[in-house]
Amino acid sequence: MKLNYVVVLLSHLLVAGLSPSFVHAKQQSDYPGYDRFDVRAAHRSMPLAASVWYPADTFIYRAPVGGNVIWKGTDAYIGAAIAPGRHPLILLSHGSGGNMDGLGWLSSQLALRGAIVVALNHPGTTSGDSSPRRTPFIGERAEDISATLDQILSNPAFAPYIDPRNIAGIGFSLGGTTVLSLSGVQFDQALYAQYCKRLGDAAQDCDFLRKGGVDVDHLPNDFAASKPDDRIKRIVAIEPGMGFAATQASLSNVSNAILFVGLGDEDRWVATDFGPSGSNLVARIKNASSAIFAPANHLTFLAECVPGAVELLKEEGSDPICSDPPGTDRGQIHQRIVTTIAEFLNLPGS
Repeated sequence: MKLNYVVVLLSHLLVAGLSPSFVHAKQQSDYPGYDRFDVRAAHRSMPLAASVWYPADTFIYRAPVGGNVIWKGTDAYIGAAIAPGRHPLILLSHGSGGNMDGLGWLSSQLALRGAIVVALNHPGTTSGDSSPRRTPFIGERAEDISATLDQILSNPAFAPYIDPRNIAGIGFSLGGTTVLSLSGVQFDQALYAQYCKRLGDAAQDCDFLRKGGVDVDHLPNDFAASKPDDRIKRIVAIEPGMGFAATQASLSNVSNAILFVGLGDEDRWVATDFGPSGSNLVARIKNASSAIFAPANHLTFLAECVPGAVELLKEEGSDPICSDPPGTDRGQIHQRIVTTIAEFLNLPGS
């Protein structure tokens, strides 16, 4: 019977493309636990895919998550038991063209420091379906997060392990815009149109929308939708986009503690510059602080790339997603970011 179980499990893993590493079931802290679930949201026609990273207790096997010919994967104990106790909860929003496991390097490290991290795919801005015309729907993205929070807090497998008084939101790029919306920041269509007309293609987000035929003079009403969720107490906005469109009235009313994370000095993207030379969001929110990491640029926040990925991307004429400024150590920058975020969120293992 035991032999049959192992054969069936091994077959399942090979079909799924995972490379299993079997170990004895005992408590470990060298890898996080990992699982997936569907989120049913009233504003979406189909369920959202979500993944959860967490402090692991007993487990069956380890496998890489999120790896491919470009990106390094992140090892985790698949379907492991959750470590006893109540853990802080973090909701993670990916950037335009990203996905729930693309930032596994961050999710896994925060889970190893004691947090349960829930990431999800935002339809229309996820890997393989990232569309300029669907990008301005900030309110929908914020609703994705709130719907995910509703369901993880009512999920009998995870809810008993969550501290409902200790919930944070983290977002990168368009995800940073999303979590700012959850803190009560409102974005204005007219302000955004003015910004795009002033900077043109020098602003990376405006260039992206223009190439998709988006008319910035006629952005959807959802762009300006206010979607605060008062269950989320702390926000980490990493290189957030569309900051130039934030209204001062909404910024003045933000009560959350917010950490802005920036990448690069002279290599900063104008679209995500929250400092004095950009949108100056960090000075316009009373409980905001910031941390800048250099040498780096916006894309340094993405996962580490496998050897040969830079050359492969050049051959295909793709964006330089694996290329960093001279002197950048992407892995080292990631570790510094993890430490800063963990300290800001007061995680048990920080």
